[in-house]
Amino acid sequence: MRASLIQMHVDPAEPVNSRRERAGSLIRERASSDLVVLPELWPVGAFAFETFADQAEPFEGPTHQAMSQAARDAGVWLHAGSFVERAPDGTLYNTSLVFSPDGALAASYRKIHRFGFDKGEAVLMGAGDTPVTVPLPDTTLGLATCYDLRFPELFRQLVDAGAQTLVIPAGWPARRRAHWSLLARARAVENQSYVLACGTAGTNGGVEQAGHSVVVDPWGEVLAEAGPYEEVLTVDLDPAKVAKTRADFPALRDRVLGLDTP
Repeated sequence: MRASLIQMHVDPAEPVNSRRERAGSLIRERASSDLVVLPELWPVGAFAFETFADQAEPFEGPTHQAMSQAARDAGVWLHAGSFVERAPDGTLYNTSLVFSPDGALAASYRKIHRFGFDKGEAVLMGAGDTPVTVPLPDTTLGLATCYDLRFPELFRQLVDAGAQTLVIPAGWPARRRAHWSLLARARAVENQSYVLACGTAGTNGGVEQAGHSVVVDPWGEVLAEAGPYEEVLTVDLDPAKVAKTRADFPALRDRVLGLDTP
């Protein structure tokens, strides 16, 4: 299975429509991939809090439509990162969309853990409450977004629901890049899963982005890592490696705490 992570540069001076068109072009260039992943809140910038309300879209708004078309044109599974969704009741959500190769919506996920410590996203947005997995022909994706990476209990639930590949779009700040790399590897090792962690480049809301998107295998080995600038990582994954790792070193079998018991 070939996966491509598109580490987009988010420039606040670039019009949102232009950014959607550029994202679509980058996706169409990845037609040889099976799965393409975009970063968190690439239409607006993860730290551009003051723009969230103005740039919020209905669920089936322009980003949904553009990404559906791009997935169809490229013939790929597309994790379209996330956008600011405005629900019918007016609540804003940090929402991810996954499209199948025919452009149909396969799944959506509202970010559960909101970042900001009583400001920013934490007060501007509602929280999702449902872990989401997505079956693909060769693997099952478990969805998470940025700050979710710090909460291992979410990933345990995803693994219990069948996840083999954990996909984490993010707008992670450069000053905490060491945490990003460490936690991506930790989630891969403890869950014996692939991790596809796709970040943004550039600066938005005055916050420099870490970049350094990374692909980690189920044994914790880094298969590819980007630098700080706009870049595309394309990696060939062996879906069978997840089952082999879990069989050869069956640590998940020895879990005691956090399991439902009759």
